[in-house]
Amino acid sequence: MARVSHILWLLLLLFTAAATAERVNKTAAGGLFWSTAKEEADLVRKPDAEDDPTAPVVDDRDGIDGGFSSLDGMLQWAIGHSDPEKLKESAQDVQRMSPSELKKRQMEIKELMEKLKMPSDAQLMQIAIDDLNNSSVSVEDRQRALQELLILVEPIDNANDLNKIGGLAVVIRELNHPEPEIRKLSAWVIGKASQNNPLVQKQVLEFGALSKLMVMVRSSFVEEAIKALYAVSALIRNNFRGQQMFYAEAGDLMIQDILTNSSIDIRLRRKAVFLVGDLAECQLEAKDETELPFFSNSLFLKSLVDLMASPDLDLQEKALLAVKSLLLLKTTEARVFKEFCGLDVALDRMRQQLQGLMAEEFQRDYAVDVESLRSEVELIFHRKLGKVTHVPT
Repeated sequence: MARVSHILWLLLLLFTAAATAERVNKTAAGGLFWSTAKEEADLVRKPDAEDDPTAPVVDDRDGIDGGFSSLDGMLQWAIGHSDPEKLKESAQDVQRMSPSELKKRQMEIKELMEKLKMPSDAQLMQIAIDDLNNSSVSVEDRQRALQELLILVEPIDNANDLNKIGGLAVVIRELNHPEPEIRKLSAWVIGKASQNNPLVQKQVLEFGALSKLMVMVRSSFVEEAIKALYAVSALIRNNFRGQQMFYAEAGDLMIQDILTNSSIDIRLRRKAVFLVGDLAECQLEAKDETELPFFSNSLFLKSLVDLMASPDLDLQEKALLAVKSLLLLKTTEARVFKEFCGLDVALDRMRQQLQGLMAEEFQRDYAVDVESLRSEVELIFHRKLGKVTHVPT
């Protein structure tokens, strides 16, 4: 309460100083003009929501370190947390101050406001980077710095500034940290900053981080592998240079290993399937670009079709979406999908499964949606085969 009173006193000084610029007492003593008793009572009185529904409400949960959008907001908070009698005494003390004393107190206010001022995002990012550059910082503080960066780089402007202040190279360096949690968070920050951001994608690729992230995808620490694959996906999405580098680093084999290994964490397999579908979708949108060779690899395609029989419904749906995009590519052959991958059998098996789910109340809507997608994929498949123009139901 003492701290609140001190702040309020200083704020009263500030508002009094502003008032003297326009309202000066005309007496011979030359003293400061102060508010009337009515004005003073209005200042002390809290807003009453019943009297004025639009009146600002003082939130008692706000702390002095929570930050204020304006001096007026700070004043309202301080008034709401002060004793009315002490407030009146403070106002009278301010009245008796000489101009030189008032000027001195104004400087105190300025210093106080600087202390209460919130740093900018750029300053917060710099603080986190400085912590990462400090070799004596604990693992816990290093984690905290990366967690802060994870939030800060979400806005695209902040992500673009990360490399300008030297932060991108620092985060990439943390991919080699001995602690898997640090490596995981570093990959996550890179993925977040790169997502739908061609500038940061280009910068990360130039730093050579893609190959390191692909190695991390094979980590025995599952959380690290998941965030590394997330970062890889973010780096190469809509980026054909990144996709070419991905293929040069045997990215197709990496994905195929994930798809075919049933012992791998299901979350990692979902992300891998989603990446395949995303790459195929990007290829469809960029018709002038040469299609990546692994899209027509028979073993790769079969590993994807086999996931349509997965007991995990989410994985099934993602595999179905990926197959749909692959079927629409020029280089994929319907015959391979039929004779080598057994897509027709997989589609029929899925149809029977979805019919069973439709009988369950809580699965019905989901099953109807997926059946619509499955029918669409089946139609694309048969048209690609050139066999029929109608699919029996």
